[in-house]
Amino acid sequence: MVDGVELKLGTFWGLVADPGSLNAIALLSLLIWVVLLFFWGRFWCGTERLPARVRSAGVDRDRGSILDHPLPIECPEPADPSIIAVIPARNEAAVLPEALRSILSQRYRGRLRVVLVDDGSTDGTGELARKLAGSFSDVRLVTIDDHDLGDRVQPTAPHANTLEFAVMSPPPLPQGWTGKLWALDRGIAAARSHWGDPDYVWLTDADIAHPPDNLQRLVDHARHDRRELVSLMVRLRCQSLWERLMVPAFIFFFQKLYPFPWVNDPGKAMAAAAGGCILIHTAALDRIGGIGCVREALIDDCALASAVKHPKPDSVSATMNSTDGFAKPPTDSPTDSPTDSPVKPQTKPQADRRSYRRIWLGLSRSTHSLRPYDSLASLWDMVARTAYTQLNYSPILLAGTILGMILVYLVPPFSAIGGLVWQMPSLAIIGGLTWIGMVVAYRPTLRSYEQPTILGVFLPAIASIYLLATINSAWRHWRGRGGAWKGRTYAQHP
Repeated sequence: MVDGVELKLGTFWGLVADPGSLNAIALLSLLIWVVLLFFWGRFWCGTERLPARVRSAGVDRDRGSILDHPLPIECPEPADPSIIAVIPARNEAAVLPEALRSILSQRYRGRLRVVLVDDGSTDGTGELARKLAGSFSDVRLVTIDDHDLGDRVQPTAPHANTLEFAVMSPPPLPQGWTGKLWALDRGIAAARSHWGDPDYVWLTDADIAHPPDNLQRLVDHARHDRRELVSLMVRLRCQSLWERLMVPAFIFFFQKLYPFPWVNDPGKAMAAAAGGCILIHTAALDRIGGIGCVREALIDDCALASAVKHPKPDSVSATMNSTDGFAKPPTDSPTDSPTDSPVKPQTKPQADRRSYRRIWLGLSRSTHSLRPYDSLASLWDMVARTAYTQLNYSPILLAGTILGMILVYLVPPFSAIGGLVWQMPSLAIIGGLTWIGMVVAYRPTLRSYEQPTILGVFLPAIASIYLLATINSAWRHWRGRGGAWKGRTYAQHP
């Protein structure tokens, strides 16, 4: 028995130590990085950002002049669309002051109403929100609730230069919902019942701080580029040692998983959003059945984006020629410009390609998260909470992820260093080139977070931590502890 085991181990080690086998593995890793660098949507460039100057409704926002080519007349919104902002909040007193002030200070030309949904906070979040809003002379506190959502009321006459703000509490969390989505759903319903239907709904978290022009730029971009959903991957806090090591890598991995140029291409099936800042057209939200269509999703932002971009087959024909959003009548030309092209279809090969809807996801330097991640444990929990969910709770996908992460991130440094130690020049060269390519791809993200390029050398080690957190996510799920967040543990379904 022992001899048999030793024979098998010897055969395995001989295969692994064979220069030809090692070179083949290293070449495969190099090929993967060639694909990632040149054929994977250029995800690593980080160029998808809100334009500094947005042309909307035929007006140059910076210069105020009439453009030669204004928006086509099919754009259904008035010059200044009405907005309802919904902020779910649970025990956010520590970060709420800065976040809420930034929302109430938006320089938006249209009508803005804001509702904060206090989701069972025990730290006085709701009362703090009322006090903060009351300190603004141009903010009017109103009372709305979730108890009577019958007939819609007629919207009250707007007060000049006054932003209306309300705090409400949702009913008890029902089975089959996550807390954040239930808060959003009830907040949207109550706000629409009280104020009437807005043109857009703005979903933002209670730990996100916005620059004063953020909402205006979101709306202008959505209207100019005919997007039913516009979302920003906000700038995460990057101050502590662990944040500097882990946060840029989190953004890099997210972009690799969901290449933003593909998300923004209505001819691609890719769909994603970032839950901290989402602007969605009300008609699009109604078309997908509201927030309830993703009520059990822990990765709710990407699920919402997918629901918007990939309409159900029975809704495609009914929506393509309507004015509920920005879809235009189909054309036969595949080369139209983004503002003139029909909404192209999405996911399923058998679906009509014109069924895809237009969404947009980009990075932000100025909209930023206030949430601190001062320790490895806090960052670990952020990843482990949903990593196995992203893999659809599949052991096969988990095994593939482990193998893929090893091949993509660990093989290059081991090949480069091992080739030098074992005096295998070809292995060292292949591994070194791949490692350099990895650093080159990571550099734009590091620069965006004002971190030195040298940190890119340590991306394999950082990836190893993320891989272990992913394995831990699966372990938590198998033990019935997956999906824990804000004092709640949600049932996860394979």
